[in-house]
Amino acid sequence: MARFDVYRHPDAALRKSTPYLIDLQNNYISGLDTRVVIPLRLARLFGPPMRDLNPSFEVDGAEVILDTAALAAIPTAELRTPVANLQAQSERIVDALDTLFGSY
Repeated sequence: MARFDVYRHPDAALRKSTPYLIDLQNNYISGLDTRVVIPLRLARLFGPPMRDLNPSFEVDGAEVILDTAALAAIPTAELRTPVANLQAQSERIVDALDTLFGSY
């Protein structure tokens, strides 16, 4: 598992509006039973995103919005094979986290 890896949402029902989760946990922390993730929600269902807090990305042909305020931990076992990696967009993702936590 690597920071900024994107996984299909493990819950099929939720996948209809939130197809992906992005792993945000530091690569140096291992051995935990959970990973910190942020949902990537379908842009067409999200509503107006907040500037800096909700950047958009394309994953597997779908426009998705980073729902930063919905950050959560999920059991590591539920994250299977990554479908993408957004490392190239890390600055925008970290800026969204800074916006959420007041580090901007």
